[in-house]
Amino acid sequence: MIELEDVPDLVDPIVIAAFEGWNDAADAASAVVDHLMLVWGARTIGAVDPEDFYDFQVNRPVVGTDALGHRRITWPTTSIAIASPPELDRDVVLIRGIEPNMRWRQFCAELLAACEELGGTLVVTIGALLADTPHTRPIPVTGTATEPELVDRLKLEQSTYEGPTGIVGVFQESCIQIDVPAVSYWAAVPHYVAQPPCPKATLALLGQLEDLLEASIPLGDLPEDARAWERGVDELAEEDEDVADYVRALEETRDTTDLPEASGEAIAREFERYLKRRQDED
Repeated sequence: MIELEDVPDLVDPIVIAAFEGWNDAADAASAVVDHLMLVWGARTIGAVDPEDFYDFQVNRPVVGTDALGHRRITWPTTSIAIASPPELDRDVVLIRGIEPNMRWRQFCAELLAACEELGGTLVVTIGALLADTPHTRPIPVTGTATEPELVDRLKLEQSTYEGPTGIVGVFQESCIQIDVPAVSYWAAVPHYVAQPPCPKATLALLGQLEDLLEASIPLGDLPEDARAWERGVDELAEEDEDVADYVRALEETRDTTDLPEASGEAIAREFERYLKRRQDED
C-alpha cells in the first residue's frame, strides 16, 4: 500500500494522472502534469514502491548530487501530489509516473486505493499517441468517459480505437470496476516529429482540462513554446521536399475531412477559454 504523508482534508478532489512510456508520445501527456505541478505549487505526499512494479534494467535508477552535495540515487517510481489551485473551488490530486513493467492490476489498485483515501471523486487520465496529423493544424484531442453524463457535458469526441492498450487504458478500466467516474483525453502528435517535447500537444490537452474544470489554467510560456515548435518544424519541412509534400498531403486530407461546423465549434471553445483566462487575470 502507498503511505501518504501529512495529508490535510481535501475539498472534492479531482485526480489527474499521466504516465511516461507507451501512453506518452513526445512526452506531451506527462508534460501536462509537470506543468500543473509547477503552476499550482503541488506538494508530493507519497509514491508507489518501485520494487514491486519496475524492472530496473529497463527503467534504471539515476545517481546524482542533492542540494547538500550528497550523492543520492533516485529510483523510478510513480508519485502522488496534491494542490489547491486558486482558480478552482476544489483540490487536485496529481499522479505522475512511469508505465510499470509488471503487476499492472495491483499497481492500479494501489493508486486507486490512495485516491479513495484522499476522497477523489473523478479521475482524469491524460495520454498522447502518434498519428497522421499535420503539425500546422490544431492538435486533435479525443476523449472517452465512463458515464454518459460526462460524455454529453464535455462534448467528447469518442475514441473508436481498438487494439493494444497501455497503463492509461487499464487504469480507466480499473475505475469502472470500482464505480469511480473517469475521463480520458488523448492528443494526436504528428508522427514525423515524434521526438519530445511537443508543447502544442501539451497545450491542446490543457485546453481540454480547462473545459472540464470550467476554469482557466496559467499557461506561462507554453503558447510561445508551441509557436516556436511549429516554426521549427516548418523550417525542417522546407529543407526536405519529400517531407514538405507529405505535410501538404496531410493538410489537404485534414481540411477535407474537417466539417466547417466542427471547426467553428473548436474556434468558439478556444475563444471562450481566452475570455475566461482574461477575466481571471483581471
